[in-house]
Amino acid sequence: MYSVFLFATNLRTIAHILRRFRNLHKDGCHSEHFRMTELFVYLQPDFLRVMEMKAFWTILMLVASNILMTFAWYGQFKLQEMKISTDWPLILIILVSWGVAFFEYSFMIPANRIGFTDNGGPFNLVQLKVIQEAISLTVFTIIISLMFKNQSFHWNHFVSFAFIVLAVFFAFVK
Repeated sequence: MYSVFLFATNLRTIAHILRRFRNLHKDGCHSEHFRMTELFVYLQPDFLRVMEMKAFWTILMLVASNILMTFAWYGQFKLQEMKISTDWPLILIILVSWGVAFFEYSFMIPANRIGFTDNGGPFNLVQLKVIQEAISLTVFTIIISLMFKNQSFHWNHFVSFAFIVLAVFFAFVK
């Protein structure tokens, strides 16, 4: 999945360079030196490497965040199944879930800050949200299939997953 996002990030960078050159030419700037300088700045390996690392860390922290959130939301059912929390009052279950959610936010907030374009990251807000939802569904599916063996997936579930993957694709189309 990382390579898909990395490819989209690099395509976006290249598309930005091409738009910039086209606008420079339309504006009457014919200085070859200026255009080559622009190309050099945008295509520096360090620039691309930083953007790739920001994409990587954003996605990695979103995965960690969603693992914790899945446990915060649905771990109570596993505790109940294991007969650990059957006598717990609802307020205790809520407090335990909030405790797990605190650590979830410790990953989610930095991931969004690192990945957001206004902070120098590779993703806009819509892309961040769609990526997060796709990761959330993937993590949910894996954890639920491992934790709850009695939960089965049907064809319509897979179709809905495919639509979410398509949503990620369309979020990156310019």
